[in-house]
Amino acid sequence: MLIVKKFGGTSVGDKERIFNVARRCIEDYKKGHDVVVVLSAMGKMTDELIAKAKDINPNPSKREMDMLFTTGEQTSVALMAMAMDALGVPAVSLNAFQVAMHSTNKYGNARLKRIDTERIHHELDQRKIVLVTGFQGIDHYNNYTTLGRGGSDTTAVALAAALRADACEIYTDVEGVYTADPRKVKDARKLKEITYNEMLELATLGAGVLHNRSVELAKKHGVQLVVRSSLNTAEGTTVKEATSMEEKVVSGVAGDKNAARIAVMGLHDEPGIAFKLFNLLARNNINVDIILQSVGRDGTKDISFTVTEDSADETVEVIKNNFPRAKYKEIDVETKVAKVSVVGAGMLAHPGVAANMFQALYQHDINIRMISTSEIRVTVLVNEDDMEKAMNAVHEAYGLQEA
Repeated sequence: MLIVKKFGGTSVGDKERIFNVARRCIEDYKKGHDVVVVLSAMGKMTDELIAKAKDINPNPSKREMDMLFTTGEQTSVALMAMAMDALGVPAVSLNAFQVAMHSTNKYGNARLKRIDTERIHHELDQRKIVLVTGFQGIDHYNNYTTLGRGGSDTTAVALAAALRADACEIYTDVEGVYTADPRKVKDARKLKEITYNEMLELATLGAGVLHNRSVELAKKHGVQLVVRSSLNTAEGTTVKEATSMEEKVVSGVAGDKNAARIAVMGLHDEPGIAFKLFNLLARNNINVDIILQSVGRDGTKDISFTVTEDSADETVEVIKNNFPRAKYKEIDVETKVAKVSVVGAGMLAHPGVAANMFQALYQHDINIRMISTSEIRVTVLVNEDDMEKAMNAVHEAYGLQEA
């Protein structure tokens, strides 16, 4: 049996935790399984590297930042190999170049294209535990790239798919996927299983347990994931195509403060104006989420939409520099907002899900700024200060705290 395991930065944050992870991996190795382990950078090492870079150069190139970032994961896998060796088990650490993990050349947010598995299989045949750097790849010219936020999850799933692994286990500092972030909702309950589609929506909407690109990749290649704690042996949450349990109307609630509302006001009310605006943003790789268009009056209309807070300034700059100034009157930006979402595959067959959510928010005096829906999701934009109150209100309204 071939098992791919991924451990996040907090799981390998110090000597004690490194040896804890080493022993957990060795348990499966001693049962006769082949084990491939993907590691993130230790603890806050990535933040420390950013601080060091900005101290040298306030505006470093993305290429050099990726070169710097890759040292974090290389440190983790090398120390882990040393720990396993100290425990009497052979292990080898490999970086993205040594594997090799081929990616696009978009520094800071590259996408994996293919993985060469020959070196990994060779090391496994020697009965070694193989430790692979997460979060990184190499482009056509062998430059190091990084895969963006949550990239180590993507590395693990991609390896599991390429190696045709029997299991892919994602270890974090929580015991699995919860109905809501337990740090924000005290009655949040751990789920035994959840579908790819539900997990993808929750991950996209702010649930930090898994990165959305890793879930998308798992769904595409049929990689069944298990999310569990690196700190204890509790059963985790299985992420798969379909669950065996009767579908609840709502499976989870997510909140995300990394949001900004952009309003382009006084747009000419003419055919194609929305296409021109959003096509411009798409060409500049700016992702747009909730969109609201007002009814046209006096030859003009307003279009509001949300982007991530860290891309708000860039969005305004792109519009001002590339969209005809004569086509709109002004741009308004608001960053003190948050998205609150409910997700559930059972919503397809149950009317009134949105109404229940709106009622819960109304009863707690929470104003809704914008609304967006899909077949298995309802998302609202609220004031940032209301996010946690809204999450708790909605979580209670759907009875998610019940076993």
